[in-house]
Amino acid sequence: MHKLFQGVAWIMAVIGGIVLTAMVFMLCISIVGRTITSILHSDFMQANMPGVAEWMINTGVGPIFGDYEFLVAGMAFIIFAFLGWCQITGGHATVDIFTSGLSDRNRRYLMMVTEILLAAALVLIAVQLYEGMSTQMRRRSTTFLLQYPVWWNYAIALVPAVISAVIGVYMALVRSIEALTNRSLVLTEGAEH
Repeated sequence: MHKLFQGVAWIMAVIGGIVLTAMVFMLCISIVGRTITSILHSDFMQANMPGVAEWMINTGVGPIFGDYEFLVAGMAFIIFAFLGWCQITGGHATVDIFTSGLSDRNRRYLMMVTEILLAAALVLIAVQLYEGMSTQMRRRSTTFLLQYPVWWNYAIALVPAVISAVIGVYMALVRSIEALTNRSLVLTEGAEH
């Protein structure tokens, strides 16, 4: 069962990485377009090469229309897509100076408590995202530039948020069983720090 959850988390992280890469490229293209547009509208270009400047402006050179709205939609998805992988691999940062002196049993209990709290937080976030999506659907709000429904942003983030919450609950159960039986069931890679 662990391999299934780990596989789902890995797939979500890969999808999150692809979306993140696309967002970075989109922003770079938009920034370059915005910079070129600023240059084309500059006093120097308008005074010395108005025909070239006008021709390039007419070709559509400029920032990507709605880039900020795409970024808003993508970032929440990206964060939640990576969160499940971080959760299942134990990639969250820890403060070893406090835990290094604990016995294995006490460390397992501490991991159990933190996993339960994190799972509860992930479930709460997913529930609140659903509530926010429902509210935005009722309001029929749209984004300013692209005019698509705002609830789409919530829906896009809700899918990986629910998957991360399910993985969080699974890891809380695993850590609880580990604490109660005083044995390791899954190895975690941990964060490098």
